[in-house]
Order: sequence, then C-alpha cells, then structure tokens
Amino acid sequence: MKIASKALAVAAFAALAACNSNPAAENVENAAENAADSIENQADALQEAADNAVGATADALENQADALENQADAVEDAGEAKADAIEANSN
Repeated sequence: MKIASKALAVAAFAALAACNSNPAAENVENAAENAADSIENQADALQEAADNAVGATADALENQADALENQADAVEDAGEAKADAIEANSN
C-alpha cells in the first residue's frame, strides 16, 4: 500500500511538473524514478522473503528491506532536487 500511494503521488507530481517542464530535467527525474522503482522492487522481494522466514533471519531481511526503501527514497529525492536545479538554471 505504501508503494501504491507513493506511485500515485509521483504520478500526480509528474503530471503537474510536465506542464512547464524542461526535457533535461524531466529525463533526470524519470531516471531517478526508474532507479528508485528498481530498488523498491528489491525491497519488496526481501520483504516477501522475510515473511517466509522466522526469527533473526526474518528480522535481518526486514532491516535490509527497510534500508532499501530508504535508499529508494533518497534516490528519488536526489533526482527531484537535480531536476529542480536544472529547471531553475534554464529560466
């Protein structure tokens, strides 16, 4: 559910941003979103493995999944910041 709501928010933001978007900034943001999606897929796989594991193994897998989710968020934030900088410098 967390990923679905994030995807919806990103899609809404992308739709609004596309109105006055610089193609280079849009490419940077899309690349960051794709990288974040890939990382989130890895986190989902780890979470599924954790659901099937027990004890310390499950805890370790959940911690790895959480770390990957944080990394995905950081990649997406960095991409948005870089796209914003490109937009600011193109005006």
